[in-house]
Amino acid sequence: MKSVLCYGDSLTWGYDPVNPGRHAYEDRWTSVLQKALGHGVRVIAEGLNGRTTAYDDHLADCERNGVKLLPSVLETHAPVDLVILLLGTNDMKRGIAGTAIAAAKGMGRLVKLVRHHEWGFDYDAPEILIVAPPAICETANAPFAAMFKGSLEESAMLASLYRDLADETGCGFFDAGSVASTTPLDGIHLDADNTRALGRGVEPVVRMMLGL
Repeated sequence: MKSVLCYGDSLTWGYDPVNPGRHAYEDRWTSVLQKALGHGVRVIAEGLNGRTTAYDDHLADCERNGVKLLPSVLETHAPVDLVILLLGTNDMKRGIAGTAIAAAKGMGRLVKLVRHHEWGFDYDAPEILIVAPPAICETANAPFAAMFKGSLEESAMLASLYRDLADETGCGFFDAGSVASTTPLDGIHLDADNTRALGRGVEPVVRMMLGL
């Protein structure tokens, strides 16, 4: 059986901006991907609200720095055949990093962690798929607008920077913005239709990378 580890933030956790809480299990993009791939593949959803690529959030109630958590997550779920990295939106927060360049550098650090992890039992290092999150959009939600002030232009650059990073590091790449759009309800999350669309959209790339 093949294993796919999906390492992400609230988009992977399944945050529901329409009825604040969590999307139904079957609506989450990881669940849609699991159903599409079938029983021969195990899709592991490792999503955490507020997770960044590589930056500390000193106001958070738990560890949000993706670099600090990733090695333990890799060891927990080993062996894995493919790691999907879908992060970067939270890096756009004013108090975190605030730039697309910083997010790309953090993503590069995550790629290195996967590549250089000490895989035991002669396990092979997995393939890596970098997924650029859909760009942030305008919102009338005051708290979210303040939190991500000035981030619209920066987040729009993420896909291009991540594509270049994938080319440089030999990773796969998928632009989630090609199939899904954030909702103006808060500017950063996906409604049920769009998170399902992400699961359907990424499936062909995952199949190709797994050799299915």
